[in-house]
Amino acid sequence: MAFIPTNQTLGTQPIADTSTEQRHPLGTITTAYDTTYGGGEFIYLKGVATTAVGSWVTYNMDDGTTALLAANAIGPVAVAMSANVANQYGWYQIQGKAVGLVLAGFVDNANVYATATAGSVDDAVVAGDRVKGAVGASAIGTPASGQAEFEIARPFMDDGLAA
Repeated sequence: MAFIPTNQTLGTQPIADTSTEQRHPLGTITTAYDTTYGGGEFIYLKGVATTAVGSWVTYNMDDGTTALLAANAIGPVAVAMSANVANQYGWYQIQGKAVGLVLAGFVDNANVYATATAGSVDDAVVAGDRVKGAVGASAIGTPASGQAEFEIARPFMDDGLAA
């Protein structure tokens, strides 16, 4: 994926890059376009240990921190655009067609659920762990092993019943 910011200004950190230096205010939202995946919306956040490209995270709007998505999480959800580990800064996708990490057996058009494997999702129904605002747009293996495509629209977790 090569998302290019549509409102690029001097000094904009590229969408797929991570930085040890904070280059934008945490919580900054921008739009970008990719020739394969179309338009998307991205938020600038602080990384957390073991984040990989495609990791699903919850984030805190108060301080811009992230946590790898896990069962029973609560809060807004995003997909990492870089291996944005602890003490680094980068972009996370919150809207559009995204590529995220999945567990074995994920199928196209499935609902998305948090798992015990931090940062990955699955289509196995787990009450209270549905990632609302996200749906599968491919089976596992597209575009690469351990990944799938998703359509996301400001996804979130509320630890409520699947609805």
